[in-house]
Amino acid sequence: MRWLADGHRRDAAALVAAALLGGAALVVSVTGAQADGWAAGVVRVVTVAFAVLGGGPLTAAVLDRAGQPPAAAIEKPDEASDVLRGGAWIGVLERAAMSATLLAGWPAGIPVVLAVKGLGRYPELRHPGASERFIIGTLVSLLWAAAATGTGTMLL
Repeated sequence: MRWLADGHRRDAAALVAAALLGGAALVVSVTGAQADGWAAGVVRVVTVAFAVLGGGPLTAAVLDRAGQPPAAAIEKPDEASDVLRGGAWIGVLERAAMSATLLAGWPAGIPVVLAVKGLGRYPELRHPGASERFIIGTLVSLLWAAAATGTGTMLL
């Protein structure tokens, strides 16, 4: 278990989350189970929670594998302050909004989420490495949220 001791816990968490999502999709497709009534509400809550919580480790692992430095290591040319601050919290809110819009049957909300995030981050994207990190992180985060929500939707 040396790989766990070498700082790859995040990779392991991402792998476990992806395996759970795949397993859930397999179980749903084989059993054909569907939730109704109060169970449908529980499925919606669990789906959003899974979309939100599972995406963080996966996004961090992909950014690490893509050779992207941590956000704190990307420095402004003139001063030593970090850019893309709050990325983990923004990712949580982004995945929650993505999952909620899809569960609500409003896929047009996805461009709204992306526009708000892009406009909010626009001034920071000029710094070296920031735009690549932003694009990779956003795509991984949104793809995870869509996959998690799709799995939950199969139960409804």
